[in-house]
Amino acid sequence: MMLMAYLSYMLAELLDLSGILTIFFCGIVMSHYTWHNVTESSRITTKHAFATISFIAETFIFLYVGMDALDIDKWKASNASPGTSVAVSSALFALVLVGRAAFVFPISNLTNCMKKRDSTKIEFKQQFIIWWAGLMRGAVTIALSYNQFASSDKDLTEDYALMITSTIIVVLFSTVVFGSITKPLIKAVLLRNAKSAVSDATDLPSLEELNISFIENGDPSEQPNTPPRRKNSLRLLISNPTRTVHYWWRKFDDKWMRPVFGGRGFVPYVPGSPSGARDREAS
Repeated sequence: MMLMAYLSYMLAELLDLSGILTIFFCGIVMSHYTWHNVTESSRITTKHAFATISFIAETFIFLYVGMDALDIDKWKASNASPGTSVAVSSALFALVLVGRAAFVFPISNLTNCMKKRDSTKIEFKQQFIIWWAGLMRGAVTIALSYNQFASSDKDLTEDYALMITSTIIVVLFSTVVFGSITKPLIKAVLLRNAKSAVSDATDLPSLEELNISFIENGDPSEQPNTPPRRKNSLRLLISNPTRTVHYWWRKFDDKWMRPVFGGRGFVPYVPGSPSGARDREAS
């Protein structure tokens, strides 16, 4: 499992692709197939091993960022006054604020336009928290800055050193200030006037929705009066798919992918069930 994930990362680096996105989608594929080809003890061992490696790597990254912030030679190479460093850092952070808001608020409002029930819509204060929580920069920002301005084929000029040091200031400021304020802000904005799960009669599920939920647990062909299927019900689409892309993907997965790569597919795992027994025998 480790070699598979590392191989995908190395291929992405060789092809100049995004290693983060590659690892992300590799994890999705491995959770669908590879995870079900090992024994239960191997799953527990793998889970704790990856958690330990992740903790060590995260600790090392933060140590590296902290030590790099105290690299005096880099600050001297920038040859910039404190006012210039603050101005450049403020400009970079302003771009982060605008860039974060440019897709959080439009996408949230677009999602609200597609939802009919008010209880499922994303309120403005929730959108604000989503925008605020994503303002913290970290090790990826430092890595991108070094990749752009401190490559082996480039000399560390004053401008390049200024961009790196300004990026370090943005990372430290956003991590310390925004990271320490996020938790109290969430309590003040979201939890103070939080609504109950069912606020009024309009939030109660309708009779049609209850019928659909009961049909999801049974065989739709056995229901004489099947209500029309809701187009925006993702759960209903997954449980009773029609001629959609998801339907054809499940057919392809069951016929070709699972016999070769293993895995449980879209069948829910129930301990002690025949499918669970088959999974244990196959592993």
